[in-house]
Amino acid sequence: MDRTLIPNGLATESEFARQRFSDFVAEPEVRLVYVTGRDLQLVKQAIVDYDLPIPDYVITDVGTKIYKIKESEWQALDEWAHQIDGDWRGQSRLDLQQLLTEVAGLTLQEHEKQNQHKLSYYVDLQKDKKRILNKVETFFNELGIAANLVWSLDDETNQGLLDILPKSANKLHAVTFLQQRLRYEFGEMLFSGDSGNDLDVLASLIPSVLVANASDEVRDAAKKLACDRGHSLALYCADGRYLTMNGNYAAGILEGVWHFFAEYRDHLS
Repeated sequence: MDRTLIPNGLATESEFARQRFSDFVAEPEVRLVYVTGRDLQLVKQAIVDYDLPIPDYVITDVGTKIYKIKESEWQALDEWAHQIDGDWRGQSRLDLQQLLTEVAGLTLQEHEKQNQHKLSYYVDLQKDKKRILNKVETFFNELGIAANLVWSLDDETNQGLLDILPKSANKLHAVTFLQQRLRYEFGEMLFSGDSGNDLDVLASLIPSVLVANASDEVRDAAKKLACDRGHSLALYCADGRYLTMNGNYAAGILEGVWHFFAEYRDHLS
């Protein structure tokens, strides 16, 4: 959502891009899924603040929660929680939190940013990030805990962020879980992203578009990873060449639709 559909980055949003996006996803054969690090309440707030269409599904909390939306009801998918539950070998989030109290440089994020399968910290950028991550990994390896450490940087506050998740709770696994549940082929899907935590999906077999406002670093990493995995043709980097828009945010998503799905070009023009 953020800086992919929601124009809350530094780049300029094309006029009417979000409205054109909303018109497209209103087509009866299109299913809309938001994939975000936000929790459920922040997703709902973003929908109101940015006048976004209601999705059919939403993957929240960096992949640890999936909700189905039907007739204004937001229903958590218990089967997803069961899939990722075993990675922590019966340890709860609070157990892991206790384990990491002696790691210097970690400050627990607010209560509302935690959930059953997500333990989130602020990281002191004055400390050695690599040493901190290695120490966390060592603790988990000794206990046989399969964890996914998601590092990111909050540009607005200049804070390091660390999300600790079950190993299988990632965007690619969550997206493919829904793909199998809804019985879609790869060629019937389109993923859009802008940041480093989207790389696994951007470099997968799923047709994907990297919006034009993504950083050069992320663009180079996505191209290299997709090439290394033999999936270069499944990745498209928006640059504003179609639809008389600049390729940023929603305009980039629509450019990806134009690139991969010729049958929708009349709808987008």
